[in-house]
Amino acid sequence: MNRKLEGIEPIIAVVILVAVTLVLAIAVVGWIMGWWGATAGPTESLKITPINATNVNNNTATMYLYVCNTGTAKANITSVIVSGIGQGTIQNNYVEVSPGECKTIQVTFQTNFTSGRAYDVIVSTAAGNSYKTVVRAE
Repeated sequence: MNRKLEGIEPIIAVVILVAVTLVLAIAVVGWIMGWWGATAGPTESLKITPINATNVNNNTATMYLYVCNTGTAKANITSVIVSGIGQGTIQNNYVEVSPGECKTIQVTFQTNFTSGRAYDVIVSTAAGNSYKTVVRAE
């Protein structure tokens, strides 16, 4: 009983390899371009424009930020942290920015800013996102 083992035809093997390669390439391109992330639901996206940062008195400084939500979900700003200074107090403890809405937020710090110095500012939201900007003190 001599049985000859045979594999698949070379042309069928090539067609299968090309099809698998195309599926993987489409998956990778979709992941890179964010096509799959678009179906994840609404997301917040904040654009932050610094207005100013000024000293109020010897122990208090105030910063104003103009925040626009260009995303599709509500953003709740929960903290504003300035490098070298620490966390500030947001008026009303948090600020809610609806999609398409822009607001000016006021943040108070229990210290003074150095006039003319640029400060890195990190704005955090309840969704766990952080947005960075730079504010120059007056």
